[in-house]
Amino acid sequence: MPAKSRSKLLYLSKYLHTVVQPWQQLDWLLLLLVIGVTIFGGLTIHSTELAEGLDRAYQHISIGAIGLVIALLLSRWRYQSLLQWHWLVYALTNASLIAVMITGVTAKGAQRWITVAGFNIQPSEFAKIGVIITLAALLHNENTSKMSAIARTLAITAVPWGLVFLQPDLGTSLVFGVIVITMLYWANTNPGWLILLVSPLISAILYHVYLPVWLIWVLVMAGIAWLSFPVKIVAFLAASALNLAAVELGNVFWGLLKDYQKARLILFLDPEKDPLGGGYHLIQSRIAIGAGQLSGRGWHHGTQTQLNFIPEQHTDFIFSAVGENLGFVGCMILLLVFWAICFRLVWIAATAKDNFGSLLAIGFLSVIAFQVIINISMTIGLAPITGIPLPWMSYGRSALLSNFIAIGLVESVAYHRVSKKKRYRLLPSGAKRS
Repeated sequence: MPAKSRSKLLYLSKYLHTVVQPWQQLDWLLLLLVIGVTIFGGLTIHSTELAEGLDRAYQHISIGAIGLVIALLLSRWRYQSLLQWHWLVYALTNASLIAVMITGVTAKGAQRWITVAGFNIQPSEFAKIGVIITLAALLHNENTSKMSAIARTLAITAVPWGLVFLQPDLGTSLVFGVIVITMLYWANTNPGWLILLVSPLISAILYHVYLPVWLIWVLVMAGIAWLSFPVKIVAFLAASALNLAAVELGNVFWGLLKDYQKARLILFLDPEKDPLGGGYHLIQSRIAIGAGQLSGRGWHHGTQTQLNFIPEQHTDFIFSAVGENLGFVGCMILLLVFWAICFRLVWIAATAKDNFGSLLAIGFLSVIAFQVIINISMTIGLAPITGIPLPWMSYGRSALLSNFIAIGLVESVAYHRVSKKKRYRLLPSGAKRS
């Protein structure tokens, strides 16, 4: 080969190396899995709207492409910069939620959207990211062995949580609860304290489901309090009183719910009580998934899907379309992909450069894992219908964009890590990876 040609090839090789090398540190497996789920989501949405001739699938893919560009830009941005701006992020998060209450658009009994440049935006979806950033900034150097630190964390979360609950958006408010519990656990909070933190909610549910189990639960919580706190008798009595009082608090909470929310919580146990009303969604969803059997009816051949028997099948009930079209095999493959996404998020959290990045990754993990579990559970009757979308699959511009923003920040954590040595949970306050 002539010397001139060799020099050109050498120059081209160096140029390609310069272009490609900076992107090699990204978690490409995570990114490709997310892209694959997004494309599959667009195809599934298209299969649900053939008879209607709508273009939601094209919008889904288009928003996904925009989200991917944003994620790639964020992946090269130094995520530590957010530490300087976390209070501004928190203020903007709450301001957007307040704006919904003042000027928001009402649809399907809830006021959750604001109109910007002709597009309806759901601030509660972006609020999840704002809360995760704020809590990660607060907890990365916080000593969570003190009750004051936990109380501060809960108080800060309570503001956006309350604003979302008042919209009303019960599903997203539950996501906020999962975020704070998971991030506190990852920040080395005593697991017994976290169990006691959620025990009143479980106690209120068990009281109305099966009284003997409720009594056992109260005793177990009192025992955990005895083992978790230095002043044992006070902790024992306080935990007992809290779980006993939760019964009445549960009645108060029940009174705050809208009628349709109460119906959802009741009818998931027996949807046949109202087969043409509140139980209709679940009945049709289970029929569709059951009809798919092992390998599905075939793409675009599902009767429940094509004849629009399932309401909201392009959003909350997108999994029922997967079950009818591709059967048990297709559903299991999708679940394995989500498992792989969650595994990569855990790995990034465990190998992050610092506590802040680790907490960011684990916060986003809690959102994705919880939404996948609840969405799929509600389509098969294992959880009440809460309106929680299936990440990257359900149609929804705000949800899709927020999920890609979250992945972009997690990819930034992966990009800037300097060690891939395994670790579990957080390092001591102020410590960094070597």
